Amino acid sequence: MLVRFGLLGLVMSFAFACGSDADDLGVGAQCTANDQCGQEPKAQTCLSFKGGYCGIVGCTKDADCPDLAKCVAHTDGMNYCFRTCLDKPECNANRAVENESNCSANVTFVEPNTGIKACVPPA
Repeated sequence: MLVRFGLLGLVMSFAFACGSDADDLGVGAQCTANDQCGQEPKAQTCLSFKGGYCGIVGCTKDADCPDLAKCVAHTDGMNYCFRTCLDKPECNANRAVENESNCSANVTFVEPNTGIKACVPPA
């Protein structure tokens, strides 16, 4: 019994120690409602892209975004916190195949970012 609680405590400690990166918060995750997106340390909403996209609208700098996300000037004229990536699988761990995001270097970051790509939601 003690071993079970010890392991549970270790798992819970690890979960809390991981911090508040984009994976914990769900940036880029598929959603249908705001309550499916992270709220700490920065409240996210379910953005109205195909399949939904957890993120933040109206950022003006990268500091407005959770860890592992950057502020992107989107082609619709709005700025959003989008998840950063190196390749496509990073964008789709929490998305259905029919709503996959693309890991794209063809984005305009609000702040200069070299060698970074962003998970762009499907049109």
